[in-house]
Amino acid sequence: MHVAIAGNIGSGKTTFAKKLGKQFNWDVQLESVEDNPYLKDFYEDMKRWSFHLQVYFLNSRFNQVAKIRESEFKGTIQDRTIYEDCYIFAANLYKSGYIAERDYHNYLELFKSMIKHVKAPDLLIYLKADIPKLVANIQKRGRAYEELIRIEYLKNLNEHYEEWIGSYDLGKLLVIDVNDLDFVANVEDYAFMLEKVNYQVNGLFQ
Repeated sequence: MHVAIAGNIGSGKTTFAKKLGKQFNWDVQLESVEDNPYLKDFYEDMKRWSFHLQVYFLNSRFNQVAKIRESEFKGTIQDRTIYEDCYIFAANLYKSGYIAERDYHNYLELFKSMIKHVKAPDLLIYLKADIPKLVANIQKRGRAYEELIRIEYLKNLNEHYEEWIGSYDLGKLLVIDVNDLDFVANVEDYAFMLEKVNYQVNGLFQ
């Protein structure tokens, strides 16, 4: 079983992925953040580093998908999908003028070549969060380079997410609005989210 968690920066994807991995004894595939050689530079100069960053993420995610397909684990939980790399982040950077036409075309051709070998997750969980929630979570985790993230950037990403999720048809989809939830500090909130995931996961076996 392949379950993936989608969501904007600061929505709680990584934390929720770790908790579900522990809960279900799934292999956890996290996004390459701490060891990403472009992320800090990207937030300091988006126009210069956008293309490099997106190619790095695309390659990293493709390698994750290949690893998941070959995995002997009974289940895998993935922090963000390869679709988000293209349809959310790269698309947003291109529309915002941070990726040039030529580079974006090259990126899309690379994505098209990769996606032929990608199987969609059995279940996609989208953590829906508005800007105040995202900003609060980003500030709480205190990554220095994320202090440079602009509100407008998060808003544009959220718009892309709403559009993509609204037309998602590659598999089962579970949308969880986390604006009024704190699944880290509040056991009841986590139990509420877990119940929703359990229902979907059990349905995959029917």
